[in-house]
Amino acid sequence: MFTKETYQKRRDLLKKQVNSGILLFLGNDECGMNYTDNTYHYRQDSTFLYFFGSDYAGLNAIIDIDENREIIFGDELTIDHIVWMGTQPTIKEKSAAVGINETAPAADLKSYLEKAVKQNRTIHYLPPYRPEHQIKLFDLLQVHPNIAAKNASVKFINAVVNQRNYKSTEEIIQIEDAVNITADMHLAAMKMAKPGMKESEIAAAVQEIAIGAGGQLSFPVIATINGQTLHNHYHGNTLKSGDMMLIDCGAENSMHYAGDMSSTFPVDKTFTQRQREIYQIALNSHEAAIAELRPGVKFKDVHLKAARTIAEGMKDMGFMKGNLDDAIEQGAHALFFQCGLGHMMGMDVHDMENLGEVYVGYNGEAKSTQFGLKSLRLGRELEPGFVLTIEPGIYFIPELIDMWKAEKRFTDFINYDKVEEYKDFGGLRNEEDFLITENGARLLGKPIPKTIEEVEAQRS
Repeated sequence: MFTKETYQKRRDLLKKQVNSGILLFLGNDECGMNYTDNTYHYRQDSTFLYFFGSDYAGLNAIIDIDENREIIFGDELTIDHIVWMGTQPTIKEKSAAVGINETAPAADLKSYLEKAVKQNRTIHYLPPYRPEHQIKLFDLLQVHPNIAAKNASVKFINAVVNQRNYKSTEEIIQIEDAVNITADMHLAAMKMAKPGMKESEIAAAVQEIAIGAGGQLSFPVIATINGQTLHNHYHGNTLKSGDMMLIDCGAENSMHYAGDMSSTFPVDKTFTQRQREIYQIALNSHEAAIAELRPGVKFKDVHLKAARTIAEGMKDMGFMKGNLDDAIEQGAHALFFQCGLGHMMGMDVHDMENLGEVYVGYNGEAKSTQFGLKSLRLGRELEPGFVLTIEPGIYFIPELIDMWKAEKRFTDFINYDKVEEYKDFGGLRNEEDFLITENGARLLGKPIPKTIEEVEAQRS
């Protein structure tokens, strides 16, 4: 937990930005996996953590801007809870640690809000992303789940985004801690993989490192020989000679800040020739994107620079042809690069994605609907304090290739005969985390091997 002054300053700034009304913060509750007492690993709502710091289930809070009140609502533990959970600080003690002096039983929140509604006061809430939040909003404000997200307060969303997007020095320390743990996870995977192992063995090893460092995973581990499936959480394959292994995993540290990195390496000691060629094109794209990172540059343009670099490399190898400017504009390169270049990162691995990409990543501007480009989560102009990922990749997806070929799509730009030869290639990417500084960008955490020589050195 940060100092109580940090949380007080955050709430004070939020009040100035929203200016009036009541701000409603819904904390997360425990959630049963298959019955009530067998729960998933608990994770507090990130915005609740950001402003109130309390990492406990069963809490909600309000900031009443007009009456200058800040209240955390929740019920104290009974002896039955203590028997199973042990002694914990009281809600009043937890609240005092973050500068909140007023607490109340959980049931009092409903009566507080009902009174406000009768007075025609404005109650701001954020988009719900869990069913429990939808139920709470229905109970507290009679907002039907079907319209809860649509009716969320845009003013409140923007105020939160305009704080959380800019990482403070103390936050950067926490993010780098998470990234360093993440780097250790990737180094371990690179060193241990060998023919005959299961993907699940590698997934288990990297998770052990995250938990051993006092945290958790920031998202479910991707550890796969089928890198063409972008979010592949299946771990049942056996590694064999000639395969490449793609690892996408990250640690969440004890303060709930995230790391997110990807690495690709051969199951053998060295890449095959065609793996080396495709890997180098993706790496060239990666480095070209990093070179563009600085304040004032639109991340959408950085993405397009990375896409152009991939297209140039694929044209050199005979996969693409024709005018590359036209090909990029029309999205032909997305046969190989279907996803976005990167995303914001902080307390959430895709920071504040629950609040809406249009606000977090696009500053209110509409996103593209073009295949590939529509998956770019961040497009806005970069500013100092932003933390983001860089993760271009090249993926040969057989179903996508078959569909575009059958539809005769982009035949002026794609050599399908050449592409057919690589339908079994799979996919690859590298990913690193960066802070935008006053003059450019800085890699966060310790670097992991990414050149062909560096990667192969880990495999020897």
